[in-house]
Amino acid sequence: MRGVWGINPAWGVTAVRLAVAIVLIVAGYLKWAGGIPGVQAYMAKVGIPLAGLMGWYIPILELVGGILLLIGLATRWVGLLVVLEFMVAAFYVKLPSVGWAASRVDILLLAGAILLLLAGSGKASVDEVWLEKPA
Repeated sequence: MRGVWGINPAWGVTAVRLAVAIVLIVAGYLKWAGGIPGVQAYMAKVGIPLAGLMGWYIPILELVGGILLLIGLATRWVGLLVVLEFMVAAFYVKLPSVGWAASRVDILLLAGAILLLLAGSGKASVDEVWLEKPA
């Protein structure tokens, strides 16, 4: 498929992958830096089931998953996990409690994760090299 000016549209997927990766890495790092007990307490406060476990899982997913997305490794799998995370974050936690304005970024990250789940990693990724079909 040809894109605008002959640029492969997979480069657009790459741009989304890198943007989602950077947001996740920073968010995961900030959760670690702020302390896991604080993350667990917040999750319990907003009614996340298994808040003690999720307080560990989400920072690990965001930091490690973000790094995997940055290099383009296991993109579809990470995309699936991020889709699940941001479905909960956007529609269960933020939209009902604090409204549309606070949910916008989560919905955009959800859309980006759906793209990565469906389209893969795009260009300049480990997945592209490993999953490349022989000619």
